[in-house]
Amino acid sequence: MKKPKLSFWQIWNLSFGFLGVQIGYSLQNGNTSRILEALGADVHSIGYFWLAAPLAGLIVQPIIGLSSDKTWTRLGRRIPFIFFGAIVSALAMFFMPNAEYFTYLLPPLIFGAVMLLLMDTSFNVTMQPFRALVGDMVNDEQKNLGYSLQSALINFGAVFGSLLPWILAKVGVANVPAAGEKVAASVIWSFYIGGAILLVTVLWTVFRTKEYAPKEHALYNDIDLEAKTVTEKTSIFKLISNAPTIFWQLGIVQFFSWFALFLMWVYTTRAIANQVWGAEALDPKSIGFNEAGDWTGVLFAFYSAVAALFSLLIPTIAKSIGRKKTYSFSLLMGGIGLASMYFVHDKTILLLSISGVGLAWAAILAMPYAMLSGSLPADKMGVYMGLFNATITIPQIAAGLLGSTIIAMFGGFPMAIIVIAGVSMLIAGLAVFFVKESISTAKIN
Repeated sequence: MKKPKLSFWQIWNLSFGFLGVQIGYSLQNGNTSRILEALGADVHSIGYFWLAAPLAGLIVQPIIGLSSDKTWTRLGRRIPFIFFGAIVSALAMFFMPNAEYFTYLLPPLIFGAVMLLLMDTSFNVTMQPFRALVGDMVNDEQKNLGYSLQSALINFGAVFGSLLPWILAKVGVANVPAAGEKVAASVIWSFYIGGAILLVTVLWTVFRTKEYAPKEHALYNDIDLEAKTVTEKTSIFKLISNAPTIFWQLGIVQFFSWFALFLMWVYTTRAIANQVWGAEALDPKSIGFNEAGDWTGVLFAFYSAVAALFSLLIPTIAKSIGRKKTYSFSLLMGGIGLASMYFVHDKTILLLSISGVGLAWAAILAMPYAMLSGSLPADKMGVYMGLFNATITIPQIAAGLLGSTIIAMFGGFPMAIIVIAGVSMLIAGLAVFFVKESISTAKIN
């Protein structure tokens, strides 16, 4: 039996909580380095703190996916993970920028790092079930609408979350720490507002969405609940060894893409602070440094907006010139954009540089999955997609471990590491040409 057709607002409700989650995630991406530097982290070692994010994704997402597949409660199967993940995320957002007030528990920098780990882990707990929820509830004819709405909410959340500290500073909230404090009020209030929106939007999804009961779910997905359960004991190593060639080819592209993104997220604030604001931004508590932090949020919001618009064009472009050329072009533009930041000393012109990253980001979120899915066995689609997530987390771990070494090689010059990120993205763009895509799936229909 087919799943029932849902109204537009029923589909909207399924993903509305993702808006708040993405606001929180964008606040984390744009302000973590700023907060950690204010708490005493050195620019040479700050990448180590960011390892929390990819490590959490590598470990948590497969576990949560497997657990939510097997969970049935009065709230549903995905909703409990979304709900409790959101609560922990919001609490971590409230505590992290206030780490200096918990010295009786831990040194501020350590407390902030622990909150970062909690925040990112809980974001991962919440995000994975949101994607599965659409797959559970929406029929095949409406899945494009379901994931399109989710993508729109993600990108809008990214823009708003990235801009929030800058907006608050513009309306008069203090943009530098008060005497005796470490973190600016504009950042603290951004995290308060972001955490509150996260809770409200997730609660909207929780109370406005009724998941299918086990019998309904079985009926809609042609599952025989009376049949004996057969467990196929296939080792991860065997699955990896049997992975299609395109899995590994795209993995190389993914490695250099996500290596570049991680370096950009970690080092942009300090890089543009030194390059654009100069000596007045050397102190993490200075006006210059905090203005650079706000502008990093503006840059990240801008590339998210560019990505949202370009995402609408990708199907048409790919249908015309093919996925590989579309993917390669986007990554090459991202690499050029990052590398060009080395030559820019005007904050406004940086918007032009970061727009290339927007093109790359849109393609990174869509193209590898579109190219890979047609080559995977249908009965192992989930496990291979889970394994493919390692091509996102492993390069970020590598970047976190190598970042301090790279920046030391260039005499502590943070803009050099942004150029390295650009080179890495360019390599990714060139590596796309070595991907062998099956003829039947080479264009988006």
